[in-house]
Amino acid sequence: MRLQILFVGVLVLASGVAAQAPTATDLHLRGGRFRPLTADELTPEQKTLVDHLLTGERGTLNGPFNVLLRSPELGDLTQKLGIYIRFHTTVPQKLNELAILISARSVNAQYDFASHHKTALKLGLSPAVIDGVATGKRPASMEPDEAIVYNFCTELVNTSQVSDPTFRAAVDRFGERTVVDLIGTVGYYHLVSMILNVDRYPLPEGTQPELKPLH
Repeated sequence: MRLQILFVGVLVLASGVAAQAPTATDLHLRGGRFRPLTADELTPEQKTLVDHLLTGERGTLNGPFNVLLRSPELGDLTQKLGIYIRFHTTVPQKLNELAILISARSVNAQYDFASHHKTALKLGLSPAVIDGVATGKRPASMEPDEAIVYNFCTELVNTSQVSDPTFRAAVDRFGERTVVDLIGTVGYYHLVSMILNVDRYPLPEGTQPELKPLH
């Protein structure tokens, strides 16, 4: 059975309009050091990962998944974790995006920062806060919840630890479950960012790098 059949009827846009299935060779993958794979090359395990990505809440193969197709079992576990971190975490969405930006900044992940910069703006994070994260300087003005998340995530990525006052402030405000989810966001996006950095994953055409070296 031809590979096209695998994809027929599985792509649905958020608006409910069916998307056109990829051709046998066009998965719209991009890559740097890791050559973009074509549908013709995929193993059964890789096809399963592609199907899960395209039919799930993510609905795209962008980002680390051209690389993760090389290890499809790891890729499938990673995308399941990513679905939770992106769409089901107990961390409020705007604050989750702040944590993602701090994680991307800490490892100079250009693609992740550019992508989540746009999302953070849509969710109400101020340009001044985003610019502060981008330049490695504490934003001059943050809402109380933003400051708690900024302090927690910045300490975590800079020292791999969190001080007692910072930990207590986060737990008192958000509860233990959300603090664990916040750690998960930082950890997951470090994994994603490292994959993209090793790949030298290209930015979308016409996009300029936003992050400059801090040292």
